[in-house]
Amino acid sequence: MNFTIQNVLIATVDDYATVDVQVVDGAIAAIAPTLDVIGTTINGENKLLLPGFFNAHTHSPEMWQRGIIPPFPLELWLAQLYDFAPLDTEKVYLSALGTAVETLLSGGTSVVDHLILIPGKELETIATAVRAYKEVGIRAFVSPLIQDESITAGIPSGETTALTHKPYFRSTQATLELIEEAVKQFHRPDEGVGILVAPTGIQLCSDALFQGCIELSDKYNLCRHSHLLETKAQEKLAQEKYGCSAVEHLGRIGYLGDRTSLAHCIHLSDTDITILAETKSTVVHNPLSNLRLGSGIAPILKYRQAGVNVSFGCDGASSNDSQDLLEAIKIGSILHNITDFDYQHWITPRQSVEMASLGGAKGLNMADTLGSLTVGKKADLVMYDLTSLSLLPRTDPIGLLILGRPTNAVESVWVNGKQIVADGKVTTINVDDLRQQLFEHSQWDTKRKSETVAQLEAHYRTVMDLL
Repeated sequence: MNFTIQNVLIATVDDYATVDVQVVDGAIAAIAPTLDVIGTTINGENKLLLPGFFNAHTHSPEMWQRGIIPPFPLELWLAQLYDFAPLDTEKVYLSALGTAVETLLSGGTSVVDHLILIPGKELETIATAVRAYKEVGIRAFVSPLIQDESITAGIPSGETTALTHKPYFRSTQATLELIEEAVKQFHRPDEGVGILVAPTGIQLCSDALFQGCIELSDKYNLCRHSHLLETKAQEKLAQEKYGCSAVEHLGRIGYLGDRTSLAHCIHLSDTDITILAETKSTVVHNPLSNLRLGSGIAPILKYRQAGVNVSFGCDGASSNDSQDLLEAIKIGSILHNITDFDYQHWITPRQSVEMASLGGAKGLNMADTLGSLTVGKKADLVMYDLTSLSLLPRTDPIGLLILGRPTNAVESVWVNGKQIVADGKVTTINVDDLRQQLFEHSQWDTKRKSETVAQLEAHYRTVMDLL
């Protein structure tokens, strides 16, 4: 587990330096030119070393529906997703493997999986995803997606029409007991797997569920995760439910804080942004799914100016529909140039790298141990091949990586000092076998109809003024 990377390029404050990097017992031991070799020698010549990025919000089981859900807004998209959700653990296992591999090969060393659970097999679902992530060796933050209200509750009632909501099939208390059991069985941060409390969002969760998650978070020192104000419908719904914004409400009940990361955060007021800054909550920016579902453009430049920590996520592979983290970072950086005419506020490639690495670590309360090339931190490292065709000709290495369209640029990846990608290939599992399994467990499919979408669409169009 001890090694020395020689003559590798790293970023300094405003330039680059060629250095050696020593890794001892899974941590960065020294960074300086011409160090003595400890352990194995790694040739870093013409390569760029960066801290591993965080895929800070995704849903791995969605992989089975990528490319097939029509152009729908979130509420109708979700209805179709749930009508055709995979209901066997073998598919959960394969899609977690696929999510891990795609994340690694696009610069990520950590993944936050807001994991869709199979009804009646919840703990088995979590165990299956944990097994997959451990086999690959990526650092995993498994966040079982929970709710205690039925899907129709996520759509505003409106003034003249209302939907009848069926009771959710599992009680709030049973759901909280399930998460506590998952924590006892699977929360092993020292082994690279953590459990988060992760109610899906205000649209499908009662205050009792949020408050129970706060108690579990405090009891076991867990981070918190949730969707927040992804759509205009959720903005309307919050006013119906609380008579105030969702951010104000979550602040009042104590869900926000420096261990809380919130996906999307598109429809927020300036007052909401101030609350996020004051509570030190993290925004996870998912630009591709925000565009794919027509949800909107999150005010990321406003967040940054207010001092809110921001990281990046791919979101699930049927709302993106990929797990290419570099693609999400590129779009999530340059998309905002159209939202502010003052170019001095725009996100630079180096700022993007810091958001994707240290920003992700902060959102998971791990900035002391992850997220930067710092002596003493864990060796979650990615080395890029600067002779790759997509990173040539030579200009600014980080500019090429973030603003370009890098393909096959990840040369090596280490997580906790263990090498799990070498020569651009994952070494811990057989990726050719994974490809074959994904192929065999699926079929070409272009025509399918969702009964739930058919039931909800007219109401949705009415309350959203689309008639």
